[in-house]
Amino acid sequence: MEAIPHSPSDGVYPPTGDYAHAMEVRGAQRFLFVSGTMGLDHDGVAAETLTEHLELIWSNIRAILASADMTVDNIVRVTSYLRDVDYAGPNAVARVAALDGRVVPTTAIVAQTLADDWLVEIEVIAAG
Repeated sequence: MEAIPHSPSDGVYPPTGDYAHAMEVRGAQRFLFVSGTMGLDHDGVAAETLTEHLELIWSNIRAILASADMTVDNIVRVTSYLRDVDYAGPNAVARVAALDGRVVPTTAIVAQTLADDWLVEIEVIAAG
């Protein structure tokens, strides 16, 4: 599989350095659509801080990907749902770290979560 990021410079605004406008996927034989994943521990208990939430989210995503014999290298799209606009910066830092600097199309949305202790929810699409 080949994943090719696209961020044209003509006719559209430039992306910041932490995401791509689009991802072309060639030769993929399978896709994995991961539902919104929260910062909950193995017992379903929410982390206490934003940093802990983000660490648990990416740990949970890695476990889900591993169950399909994939890694974060297979991620081709990320959508984040943030309870507060102030979470955007830390969320971007955590995403960049989790993806080891690899850029993918991403969207962050500020939304009310279903439970008050869910600070961030992230869904991904992976291809392999």
